[in-house]
Amino acid sequence: MAKAIWNGAVLAESNNCEIVEGNYYFPPDSINQQYFKESNTHTNCFWKGEASYYTIEVEGKENQDAAWYYPRPQAKAKNIQDYVAFWRGVEVSA
Repeated sequence: MAKAIWNGAVLAESNNCEIVEGNYYFPPDSINQQYFKESNTHTNCFWKGEASYYTIEVEGKENQDAAWYYPRPQAKAKNIQDYVAFWRGVEVSA
């Protein structure tokens, strides 16, 4: 089971992650939504498409743009549509 933890909170947990470019992408239904706030940040990947971001908030601490997902991915990345990946100090273990 893969798990994403930051500031002592379990952000996501799943046996059904997709691994792309070394990142674990967690299914949308495995995310603990109370920790996620939409961000206005967007980036582009030439083969996955435009990524959207979440800021993580746990116990009053924020981790800006620490999670990302692809709401409308390119055809080659359809398997990770709306799946969430992490960085910026979020610990992911499997």
